[in-house]
Amino acid sequence: MRSVRELSLLYILVSITGCADNSSFQTTESRQYFEQAERNGIIANEGFNRCLRFTNGWLALTDPVTGLIPRNINDSVSKDIWNAKDCAADNYPFMVLTSGILDQELFTGKMAEMLKTEIRLTSRLGSLPDTYSFSKKGFANNDTIISDIIFGSAEYVKDGLIPLTEWLGPSPWSDRMISIVEEAWNLAYLKSPFGNIISDDPEVNGDMLQSLSRIYWMTGNKKYLEYAIRLGDYYLLGNNHPTRNFKVLRLRDHGCEIVSGLCELYATVAYADPQKKAAYKAPVHDMLDRILEVGRNEDGLFYNSIDPVKGESVNGEIADNFGYTLNGFYTVYLLDRDEKYRDAVIKANGILNEKYRNYAWEGTSSDGYADAIEGALNLYTREPLDETRQWIDSEISVMWNKQQPSGIIEGWHGDGNFARTTIMYCLWKTQGTYLAPWNDGLNIGAVQADSILYLAISSEKDWEGKLMTDRKRHKEFLHLPFDWPRINQFPEYFTVEKEKNYRIKTENGRKEVIISGEELQKGYQLKLSKGEKVRMTIELM
Repeated sequence: MRSVRELSLLYILVSITGCADNSSFQTTESRQYFEQAERNGIIANEGFNRCLRFTNGWLALTDPVTGLIPRNINDSVSKDIWNAKDCAADNYPFMVLTSGILDQELFTGKMAEMLKTEIRLTSRLGSLPDTYSFSKKGFANNDTIISDIIFGSAEYVKDGLIPLTEWLGPSPWSDRMISIVEEAWNLAYLKSPFGNIISDDPEVNGDMLQSLSRIYWMTGNKKYLEYAIRLGDYYLLGNNHPTRNFKVLRLRDHGCEIVSGLCELYATVAYADPQKKAAYKAPVHDMLDRILEVGRNEDGLFYNSIDPVKGESVNGEIADNFGYTLNGFYTVYLLDRDEKYRDAVIKANGILNEKYRNYAWEGTSSDGYADAIEGALNLYTREPLDETRQWIDSEISVMWNKQQPSGIIEGWHGDGNFARTTIMYCLWKTQGTYLAPWNDGLNIGAVQADSILYLAISSEKDWEGKLMTDRKRHKEFLHLPFDWPRINQFPEYFTVEKEKNYRIKTENGRKEVIISGEELQKGYQLKLSKGEKVRMTIELM
């Protein structure tokens, strides 16, 4: 059994009320919840173990000198490099995430060491990373190309470091994130009527809008808000409005980021600068309304790209990341209560199971499935349509079947997104709980009903460790004014709050426990015998 970094002292019992009353476990309703939790545990076991196989598969491919993973393994050029926009943004972070949940020894060891190595070897403009060649033992490019470095840095922050920060909170990875953003804006070299900006690329600026909006709340530093507002003014108050001025607006990745980024800024200024929110309201609504008008097929899913001025599609294939764009629509709905933006989410998510099973997202790429499932699942937590649930459960199996026996999925940097979405899916099945230390014979599944968490836990061998629960991460880690839907977040389910107390009941005569939220967040001590199955509930008092 691997050792686990000690997260806390043993939980403190606030009171023990004697043997638990098993009557609450015997109702028809509770039995159904526990049976579903057991099924969820079998599914989560498979998903978590797949993520570990993915991580170990890629670790077997690391460069023997640096310990860094290659960009991909399918061509000689990519085998020779680590780069920010791909390795660092899409693959490595979800090896970190996997180990952070399932293998603390790996997390605090190789994963942390890879970060240190990446910082030491790839930082080129201050802390900004550039592509590193294993064979050259130095930068792949002789020249310093600022635009390329800015692009890679923005991708690394938004796709890699933001999701790690969403889950881990303050960490060495969030430190890396802030240092990159800081350095990028110190270099802001493009003049605009609203102040210098770092790029005129909508993808880069969309990445930054999403990142800056969260980093502002996380740090409380107003300079990050000021940087974001420069970009907001540039697109919403100037001559670069996405649907009034763009000749081509991409609604798939590598372009769609600007739409959800502007909506995240809109959410931020709604609380941080109400006057700016008022100035942005009409141009934000105009952007969303035009996309609804000319950017969707009959099922409410977005085209890959459109000419918003002419009102026609440029690439009429369906974007796999429809959910990322719909995040922005739902955020604006939450702020302004314009029902057509909520209706757009319901329409798109509601048709998936009927018409989009086994759909050829990005030519059946695993990455296309990962993005589609992630987007649908994130919005399902806001609008829990049964049709969406059925589709997610169906399509996760399609994606999982793409994994090879080695743990590798397709052998390129997009493999990391397989783990990202799988972990998100598993945390849905466990309602944000997990067991530490993990082993491949553990099952944990959960169902939440009427503010009670129903847990089914089992082990194929003797096991001792902790039941870990989730918290309001958007509040505790990021300090967001509300939990708007956003790319690369991990939805919150049963969240434990420090200042509250919780009742834990366990079937079969174990004692009922009252425990503070502060202690429960540190982990609830459990001991299981080989083959033992435990049913328990956690309830807010």
